[in-house]
Order: sequence, then structure tokens, then C-alpha cells
Amino acid sequence: MKHLLKLLFAVALGFGVSGLASAQEVTLRVHHFLPAPAPVPKNFITPWAQKVEAESNGRIKVEVYPAMQLGGKPPALFDQTKDGVVDIAWTLPGYTPGRFPGTEAFELPFMPASAEATSQAAWDFYDKYLRKEFGAVHVIATHVHSPGLLHVKGDGVTKLEDMRGLKLRGPTRQVNNLLSAMGATPVGMPVPAMPEALSKGVIDGTVIPWEVAKPLKVAELVNSHTDFDSSRGFYTAFFVFVMNKARYDALPEDLKAVIDANSGRETSQWVGRVMDEGDAPGIQAAEAAGNAIRKLPPAEVERWKAAAAPLVDAWVAEMDGKGYDGTAMVAEAKALIARYAGAE
Repeated sequence: MKHLLKLLFAVALGFGVSGLASAQEVTLRVHHFLPAPAPVPKNFITPWAQKVEAESNGRIKVEVYPAMQLGGKPPALFDQTKDGVVDIAWTLPGYTPGRFPGTEAFELPFMPASAEATSQAAWDFYDKYLRKEFGAVHVIATHVHSPGLLHVKGDGVTKLEDMRGLKLRGPTRQVNNLLSAMGATPVGMPVPAMPEALSKGVIDGTVIPWEVAKPLKVAELVNSHTDFDSSRGFYTAFFVFVMNKARYDALPEDLKAVIDANSGRETSQWVGRVMDEGDAPGIQAAEAAGNAIRKLPPAEVERWKAAAAPLVDAWVAEMDGKGYDGTAMVAEAKALIARYAGAE
């Protein structure tokens, strides 16, 4: 009887150890460049991690590292994921100019509607045109921020001529091209570096969406904010939420299914909606600071659109030279955005 009890105890212990091992089979490290309280980390990345953990019954653990805590600069995030330094990253392809040219269709002038609508369009566009560009990773979501605007020191921008000579931070190649076409001097840098550049006078202003203005305290560093009275915003930037391909491929099928259930158009729509909802606190911070908040009227917006139009033609020609169909890509991006914006 004593031997039987020992045997039963050993079997029970074995099941217990096995149960503990299966309770947490995978740990995924997520890396990104914003402070944890910013809208996307707080209202998308962390809830996404919690959702994946819950739907995997604890077999997947997700650790989130904000503000580049695992080292490196924001432009390194894609390669950190591709090379397996981290498992998942949230980043801008535009931080590595020229590497992901197809994404720039969404960064052309006066392209975006709301972030929620445009992010769904971005997923469909990725699915049709960009899978080869991102073949080195597993893509979880693609999205954009809500239409960006100008945040400038002093009197700010009330007309196109006011852009002349301003040193303005831009996030990506196409946005920098847009600022240059408007008469400004673009200064490219990742968004975490922008507040210090503003405070030290390295730049006169920046283009960002309202969503990131509050966590980076932009209203305290500028005096004016200029938006556009238009159905399509001045610009946006294309983001990706990507996973190391080998890490994804190595998952058991049921855990892959959990990742898949939290990927795609609906997930892209979710993060786009978070971007839109994040605008209100940024506007409130600017109002509390007593800053000038203005929208350029439609007639003035048309002047900006006319000045920006050659950039679209130049991008189409460049893409054609790379073997893409630039005209078709621009038309497809516009049509997809119109479809989802019309559904709102």
C-alpha cells in the first residue's frame, strides 16, 4: 500500500509539473518607442497583450517594454523583430526611408480620412500590395494615425506663405517632402526626440497628430496648432505591429490561432480607433495652455493641395521605376479609404 501511495503521489506530482509547464508555454516580448501612458500603448498594446494571454488560457505571456527599454533607437525596431532580438514591435516603416516604398501611398498629401477608416484601408492595401515588402516578418496589424497637423511656435501658420523658412520636424520621407514643397525646411527625426528639439530651438515646430501631443507635452512647447478644413487630412504616417516570423511559425497551431484571432483588419481598425480617440486629450491640453487653435478654410486648403500635387506624380513615377504600378496603388488607396470612410 505504501508503494502504491508513493506511485500515486509521483503521478500526481508529474501531472502538476506538466500542468505548470503547459500553463505558460511561450513568453513574447513587445518593444515600442512611446511612453507607456500614451494612447496606443495604454489602450491598444497592453489590452492586446492581456487579450492574447486570456484567450490562450495563460499559455502565452506577453511582456511589454515601452520607450525603447530593451535598447536601440526607434528606427531599429523593425530589424530587432526580424532578427529575433524582440518578438513583436510596434513601429513606423518610414523610420527607415526607402525600405518599404509601398507604404508611402498612404503618406501622400491629403490622403487620410479618420484613423479608424484609413487603418482598415491600410490592412486591405497591405494584403494586396505589401506582403512581399514585409515578407521577413509576420504582420499582426497595419494602421495610420489620425490626420496630422502643424504645431508651431510663435504666431504659427495661417496661410501657405507662413511655412516659408520654418524648421519643422517630420516623421517620414514623404512627409518631409511635403513640408519642403510647402516651403518649410524639414528636419527628420523619430517622435521621441522631438520635444527636446523644440525646447532647444533646433526646430520651430512639428507635424504630429493630436493623439501624441499630450504625452509629449507639445502644447507647452509651441503656441499654435493649425489644422485643415477638409474631408481628407494634411498627412498621416503608416505603422505596423509585427512579429518575428520564426517565432510565429514555431507556435503550436492552437496558439497561432490565438495570434491570428488578434490580427488583421479588425485589429488594425481597433488601433486606428484608439488613435482617433486619443486626439481629444491633446486638444484639451492645447486649449488649457491658451494656444491658438485654427483650421485653414477650404479656399486656403485648395492652395496647399495644388502646391502638393506634384509630389503625387513624382511618387507614381518613382514607384513605376521600381516595378510597381504607382497609378493603380494611389487609386486603390483612395478607393479603400473612401469605402471605409463612407461606412462611418
